[in-house]
Amino acid sequence: MPTWSEILRELREIQKKEKKLPYDQVRRKYLKQLQEYTQRNTILYASNWTQSKDVPSNLISITDEDVQGFMEVISKLTGENLDLIIHSPGGTAEATEALVKYLRSKFNHIRAIIPYAAMSAATMFACAADVIIMGNHSFIGPIDPQLIVNTRLGRQVVPAQSIIEQFKMARDECKKDPKNLGVWLPIIEQYGPALIVQSEHANDLSKILVSEWLKNYMFSSCKDKEAKVEKIANELSKHSSFKSHGRHIGKIKAKDIGLIIEDLEKDEKLQDLVLSVFHSTTHTFEGTSAVKIIENHLGKAFIKKTQTIPISIPVPPGKKPNK
Repeated sequence: MPTWSEILRELREIQKKEKKLPYDQVRRKYLKQLQEYTQRNTILYASNWTQSKDVPSNLISITDEDVQGFMEVISKLTGENLDLIIHSPGGTAEATEALVKYLRSKFNHIRAIIPYAAMSAATMFACAADVIIMGNHSFIGPIDPQLIVNTRLGRQVVPAQSIIEQFKMARDECKKDPKNLGVWLPIIEQYGPALIVQSEHANDLSKILVSEWLKNYMFSSCKDKEAKVEKIANELSKHSSFKSHGRHIGKIKAKDIGLIIEDLEKDEKLQDLVLSVFHSTTHTFEGTSAVKIIENHLGKAFIKKTQTIPISIPVPPGKKPNK
Protein backbone atom coordinates (compact mmCIF):
# COMPACT_ATOMS: atom_id res chain seq x y z
CA MET A 1 0.00 0.00 0.00
CA PRO A 2 1.38 3.43 -0.89
CA THR A 3 1.56 5.35 2.37
CA TRP A 4 0.88 9.08 2.77
CA SER A 5 4.56 9.87 2.34
CA GLU A 6 4.96 7.51 -0.63
CA ILE A 7 2.08 9.14 -2.48
CA LEU A 8 3.60 12.53 -1.70
CA ARG A 9 6.85 11.29 -3.24
CA GLU A 10 4.92 10.06 -6.29
CA LEU A 11 3.29 13.47 -6.68
CA ARG A 12 6.62 15.27 -6.46
CA GLU A 13 8.27 12.96 -8.99
CA ILE A 14 5.46 13.47 -11.52
CA GLN A 15 5.51 17.23 -10.97
CA LYS A 16 9.27 17.34 -11.49
CA LYS A 17 9.08 15.22 -14.63
CA GLU A 18 5.96 16.64 -16.29
CA LYS A 19 6.13 20.22 -14.95
CA LYS A 20 2.48 20.26 -13.86
CA LEU A 21 0.42 19.73 -10.72
CA PRO A 22 -0.46 16.00 -10.69
CA TYR A 23 -3.03 15.95 -7.85
CA ASP A 24 -6.06 15.15 -10.01
CA GLN A 25 -4.06 12.69 -12.08
CA VAL A 26 -2.88 10.61 -9.12
CA ARG A 27 -6.18 10.71 -7.20
CA ARG A 28 -8.14 9.63 -10.24
CA LYS A 29 -5.66 6.84 -10.97
CA TYR A 30 -6.31 5.23 -7.59
CA LEU A 31 -10.05 5.87 -7.79
CA LYS A 32 -10.11 4.06 -11.15
CA GLN A 33 -8.02 1.18 -9.80
CA LEU A 34 -10.46 0.81 -6.90
CA GLN A 35 -13.41 0.54 -9.28
CA GLU A 36 -11.60 -1.95 -11.49
CA TYR A 37 -11.01 -4.13 -8.44
CA THR A 38 -14.55 -3.99 -7.01
CA GLN A 39 -16.42 -3.76 -10.33
CA ARG A 40 -18.85 -1.37 -8.65
CA ASN A 41 -19.58 2.27 -9.40
CA THR A 42 -17.33 4.32 -7.15
CA ILE A 43 -17.85 7.90 -5.95
CA LEU A 44 -15.61 9.93 -3.68
CA TYR A 45 -17.32 12.47 -1.39
CA ALA A 46 -14.68 14.29 0.62
CA SER A 47 -14.20 17.66 2.33
CA ASN A 48 -11.11 19.50 3.54
CA TRP A 49 -12.01 19.50 7.23
CA THR A 50 -9.10 17.67 8.87
CA GLN A 51 -6.34 19.74 7.28
CA SER A 52 -4.83 22.81 8.90
CA LYS A 53 -6.46 25.34 6.54
CA ASP A 54 -9.09 27.70 7.93
CA VAL A 55 -12.00 26.82 5.62
CA PRO A 56 -15.51 28.30 6.14
CA SER A 57 -17.84 25.57 7.41
CA ASN A 58 -20.44 26.21 4.70
CA LEU A 59 -17.90 25.15 2.04
CA ILE A 60 -17.07 21.79 3.59
CA SER A 61 -20.43 20.78 5.10
CA ILE A 62 -23.17 18.68 3.54
CA THR A 63 -25.42 21.19 1.77
CA ASP A 64 -28.19 21.20 -0.82
CA GLU A 65 -25.63 22.14 -3.48
CA ASP A 66 -24.16 18.66 -3.12
CA VAL A 67 -27.19 17.23 -4.90
CA GLN A 68 -26.05 19.12 -7.98
CA GLY A 69 -22.58 17.63 -7.54
CA PHE A 70 -23.92 14.09 -7.32
CA MET A 71 -26.14 14.68 -10.34
CA GLU A 72 -23.00 15.63 -12.27
CA VAL A 73 -20.99 12.55 -11.31
CA ILE A 74 -23.83 10.01 -11.49
CA SER A 75 -24.81 11.07 -15.01
CA LYS A 76 -24.13 8.20 -17.45
CA LEU A 77 -23.07 5.74 -14.77
CA THR A 78 -24.58 2.29 -15.30
CA GLY A 79 -25.20 -0.49 -12.82
CA GLU A 80 -27.13 -0.80 -9.56
CA ASN A 81 -24.22 -0.98 -7.10
CA LEU A 82 -22.32 1.93 -5.59
CA ASP A 83 -19.30 2.28 -3.33
CA LEU A 84 -19.49 5.70 -1.67
CA ILE A 85 -16.28 6.89 0.00
CA ILE A 86 -17.23 9.42 2.69
CA HIS A 87 -14.90 11.85 4.45
CA SER A 88 -17.01 14.67 5.88
CA PRO A 89 -17.68 16.61 9.11
CA GLY A 90 -21.43 16.51 8.45
CA GLY A 91 -23.95 19.24 7.69
CA THR A 92 -27.71 19.64 7.79
CA ALA A 93 -30.10 16.74 8.20
CA GLU A 94 -32.32 18.23 5.50
CA ALA A 95 -29.55 18.30 2.89
CA THR A 96 -28.51 14.78 3.87
CA GLU A 97 -32.07 13.60 3.38
CA ALA A 98 -32.08 15.08 -0.13
CA LEU A 99 -28.81 13.29 -0.98
CA VAL A 100 -30.13 9.97 0.32
CA LYS A 101 -33.34 10.27 -1.69
CA TYR A 102 -31.40 11.00 -4.86
CA LEU A 103 -28.79 8.25 -4.44
CA ARG A 104 -31.41 5.69 -3.49
CA SER A 105 -33.36 6.50 -6.64
CA LYS A 106 -30.26 5.56 -8.65
CA PHE A 107 -28.70 2.59 -6.82
CA ASN A 108 -30.12 -0.55 -5.21
CA HIS A 109 -27.06 -1.48 -3.16
CA ILE A 110 -24.71 1.04 -1.54
CA ARG A 111 -21.58 0.43 0.51
CA ALA A 112 -20.46 3.41 2.59
CA ILE A 113 -16.67 3.30 2.91
CA ILE A 114 -15.14 5.45 5.65
CA PRO A 115 -11.36 5.81 5.23
CA TYR A 116 -11.04 8.10 8.25
CA ALA A 117 -14.12 9.92 9.59
CA ALA A 118 -17.74 10.59 8.70
CA MET A 119 -19.19 12.66 11.54
CA SER A 120 -22.60 14.02 12.53
CA ALA A 121 -24.85 14.20 9.43
CA ALA A 122 -22.18 12.26 7.50
CA THR A 123 -22.80 9.42 9.98
CA MET A 124 -26.48 9.72 9.10
CA PHE A 125 -25.48 9.58 5.42
CA ALA A 126 -23.56 6.35 6.05
CA CYS A 127 -26.57 4.88 7.86
CA ALA A 128 -28.50 5.04 4.58
CA ALA A 129 -26.15 2.43 3.10
CA ASP A 130 -26.70 -1.32 3.04
CA VAL A 131 -23.40 -1.82 4.83
CA ILE A 132 -20.65 0.39 6.25
CA ILE A 133 -17.00 -0.51 5.70
CA MET A 134 -14.62 0.75 8.41
CA GLY A 135 -10.98 0.17 9.27
CA ASN A 136 -9.28 0.26 12.64
CA HIS A 137 -8.53 3.92 11.86
CA SER A 138 -12.13 4.81 10.87
CA PHE A 139 -14.70 6.73 12.87
CA ILE A 140 -18.31 7.84 12.84
CA GLY A 141 -19.87 10.26 15.33
CA PRO A 142 -23.00 11.10 17.33
CA ILE A 143 -25.98 12.37 15.33
CA ASP A 144 -27.49 14.64 17.99
CA PRO A 145 -28.36 17.95 16.24
CA GLN A 146 -26.58 21.21 17.02
CA LEU A 147 -28.37 24.57 17.02
CA ILE A 148 -26.89 28.04 16.54
CA VAL A 149 -28.08 30.17 19.45
CA ASN A 150 -27.58 33.89 20.11
CA THR A 151 -26.39 34.24 23.69
CA ARG A 152 -24.96 37.04 25.83
CA LEU A 153 -21.53 35.77 24.81
CA GLY A 154 -22.38 35.85 21.11
CA ARG A 155 -23.49 33.16 18.68
CA GLN A 156 -22.78 29.67 19.92
CA VAL A 157 -23.37 26.15 18.64
CA VAL A 158 -25.34 24.30 21.30
CA PRO A 159 -26.51 20.65 21.37
CA ALA A 160 -30.30 20.54 21.04
CA GLN A 161 -30.48 17.87 23.71
CA SER A 162 -28.57 20.10 26.16
CA ILE A 163 -31.12 22.87 25.63
CA ILE A 164 -33.95 20.45 26.40
CA GLU A 165 -32.21 19.09 29.49
CA GLN A 166 -31.40 22.59 30.75
CA PHE A 167 -35.03 23.66 30.50
CA LYS A 168 -36.12 20.53 32.37
CA MET A 169 -33.52 21.17 35.05
CA ALA A 170 -34.68 24.77 35.44
CA ARG A 171 -38.31 23.70 35.61
CA ASP A 172 -37.66 21.05 38.26
CA GLU A 173 -35.47 23.26 40.46
CA CYS A 174 -37.87 26.21 40.28
CA LYS A 175 -40.79 23.94 41.04
CA LYS A 176 -38.91 22.61 44.04
CA ASP A 177 -37.99 26.09 45.25
CA PRO A 178 -39.35 29.22 43.49
CA LYS A 179 -36.37 31.19 44.84
CA ASN A 180 -34.23 29.39 42.23
CA LEU A 181 -35.99 31.37 39.51
CA GLY A 182 -33.64 34.28 40.13
CA VAL A 183 -30.67 32.06 39.28
CA TRP A 184 -32.22 30.49 36.20
CA LEU A 185 -33.92 33.55 34.72
CA PRO A 186 -30.81 35.12 33.10
CA ILE A 187 -30.03 31.77 31.46
CA ILE A 188 -33.54 31.08 30.23
CA GLU A 189 -34.04 34.64 28.93
CA GLN A 190 -31.30 34.26 26.32
CA TYR A 191 -33.27 31.50 24.60
CA GLY A 192 -36.25 32.34 22.39
CA PRO A 193 -39.68 31.05 23.45
CA ALA A 194 -39.80 28.51 20.61
CA LEU A 195 -36.28 27.16 21.08
CA ILE A 196 -37.26 24.22 23.28
CA VAL A 197 -39.80 23.05 20.68
CA GLN A 198 -37.29 23.61 17.88
CA SER A 199 -34.75 21.53 19.80
CA GLU A 200 -37.19 18.68 20.29
CA HIS A 201 -38.13 18.69 16.59
CA ALA A 202 -34.47 18.70 15.53
CA ASN A 203 -33.75 15.80 17.88
CA ASP A 204 -36.72 13.86 16.56
CA LEU A 205 -35.83 14.51 12.92
CA SER A 206 -32.35 12.98 13.14
CA LYS A 207 -33.70 9.87 14.86
CA ILE A 208 -36.63 9.53 12.46
CA LEU A 209 -34.43 9.78 9.37
CA VAL A 210 -31.80 7.34 10.61
CA SER A 211 -34.46 4.88 11.76
CA GLU A 212 -36.20 5.06 8.40
CA TRP A 213 -33.01 4.52 6.41
CA LEU A 214 -31.78 1.66 8.58
CA LYS A 215 -35.16 -0.04 8.34
CA ASN A 216 -35.41 0.35 4.57
CA TYR A 217 -31.83 -0.56 3.66
CA MET A 218 -29.33 -1.94 6.19
CA PHE A 219 -31.89 -4.03 8.07
CA SER A 220 -34.50 -4.47 5.35
CA SER A 221 -34.39 -8.28 5.56
CA CYS A 222 -34.24 -8.54 9.38
CA LYS A 223 -37.33 -9.84 11.16
CA ASP A 224 -36.78 -7.79 14.31
CA LYS A 225 -35.64 -4.65 12.50
CA GLU A 226 -37.98 -2.29 14.36
CA ALA A 227 -36.25 -2.96 17.68
CA LYS A 228 -32.78 -2.90 16.10
CA VAL A 229 -33.15 0.44 14.34
CA GLU A 230 -34.78 2.11 17.36
CA LYS A 231 -31.87 1.03 19.56
CA ILE A 232 -29.26 2.29 17.08
CA ALA A 233 -30.98 5.65 16.47
CA ASN A 234 -31.39 6.24 20.20
CA GLU A 235 -27.78 5.31 20.93
CA LEU A 236 -26.30 7.52 18.22
CA SER A 237 -28.42 10.53 19.21
CA LYS A 238 -27.84 10.35 22.97
CA HIS A 239 -25.78 13.45 23.79
CA SER A 240 -25.85 12.58 27.48
CA SER A 241 -23.89 9.40 26.74
CA PHE A 242 -21.24 10.81 24.42
CA LYS A 243 -20.92 14.16 26.27
CA SER A 244 -19.53 15.79 23.12
CA HIS A 245 -20.83 16.01 19.56
CA GLY A 246 -17.26 15.60 18.35
CA ARG A 247 -16.65 12.18 19.98
CA HIS A 248 -15.14 9.63 17.61
CA ILE A 249 -16.94 6.27 17.49
CA GLY A 250 -14.61 3.52 16.31
CA LYS A 251 -15.37 0.32 14.45
CA ILE A 252 -15.79 -1.88 17.54
CA LYS A 253 -18.17 0.59 19.24
CA ALA A 254 -20.14 1.00 15.99
CA LYS A 255 -20.63 -2.77 15.90
CA ASP A 256 -21.65 -2.80 19.57
CA ILE A 257 -24.27 -0.16 18.84
CA GLY A 258 -25.71 -2.57 16.28
CA LEU A 259 -24.68 -1.23 12.88
CA ILE A 260 -23.68 -3.70 10.16
CA ILE A 261 -19.97 -3.01 9.81
CA GLU A 262 -17.54 -4.83 7.53
CA ASP A 263 -13.83 -4.77 8.34
CA LEU A 264 -11.73 -2.96 5.75
CA GLU A 265 -8.75 -5.05 6.89
CA LYS A 266 -10.33 -8.33 5.80
CA ASP A 267 -9.52 -7.46 2.16
CA GLU A 268 -5.95 -6.19 1.95
CA LYS A 269 -6.23 -5.13 -1.68
CA LEU A 270 -9.41 -3.14 -0.99
CA GLN A 271 -7.77 -1.51 2.03
CA ASP A 272 -4.73 -0.51 0.00
CA LEU A 273 -6.80 1.08 -2.75
CA VAL A 274 -9.21 2.89 -0.41
CA LEU A 275 -6.37 4.40 1.63
CA SER A 276 -4.51 5.35 -1.55
CA VAL A 277 -7.58 7.30 -2.68
CA PHE A 278 -7.82 8.91 0.74
CA HIS A 279 -4.14 9.88 0.97
CA SER A 280 -4.11 11.33 -2.54
CA THR A 281 -7.28 13.28 -1.69
CA THR A 282 -5.73 14.84 1.43
CA HIS A 283 -2.71 15.82 -0.66
CA THR A 284 -5.09 17.49 -3.12
CA PHE A 285 -6.60 19.53 -0.31
CA GLU A 286 -3.17 20.44 1.03
CA GLY A 287 -1.71 21.48 -2.33
CA THR A 288 -4.65 23.16 -4.06
CA SER A 289 -7.59 25.45 -3.32
CA ALA A 290 -10.05 22.54 -3.46
CA VAL A 291 -12.15 22.17 -0.31
CA LYS A 292 -14.75 19.63 -1.41
CA ILE A 293 -14.53 16.88 -4.04
CA ILE A 294 -17.39 14.82 -5.46
CA GLU A 295 -15.87 12.56 -8.11
CA ASN A 296 -16.56 9.25 -9.84
CA HIS A 297 -14.18 6.57 -11.07
CA LEU A 298 -14.39 7.91 -14.63
CA GLY A 299 -12.78 11.18 -13.58
CA LYS A 300 -15.96 13.23 -13.75
CA ALA A 301 -15.93 15.64 -10.85
CA PHE A 302 -17.68 18.48 -9.04
CA ILE A 303 -15.00 20.36 -7.11
CA LYS A 304 -15.61 23.23 -4.71
CA LYS A 305 -12.73 25.67 -4.30
CA THR A 306 -11.92 28.63 -2.11
CA GLN A 307 -11.52 31.95 -3.87
CA THR A 308 -8.49 34.18 -3.42
CA ILE A 309 -9.49 37.83 -3.42
CA PRO A 310 -6.65 40.25 -4.26
CA ILE A 311 -6.39 43.23 -1.92
CA SER A 312 -4.99 46.51 -3.22
CA ILE A 313 -2.91 48.34 -0.61
CA PRO A 314 -2.54 52.08 -1.34
CA VAL A 315 1.01 53.41 -1.50
CA PRO A 316 1.72 56.68 0.40
CA PRO A 317 2.61 59.64 -1.86
CA GLY A 318 6.29 59.84 -2.73
CA LYS A 319 7.00 56.20 -1.75
CA LYS A 320 7.78 53.59 -4.35
CA PRO A 321 5.89 50.29 -4.10
CA ASN A 322 7.90 47.20 -3.13
CA LYS A 323 8.76 44.95 -6.06
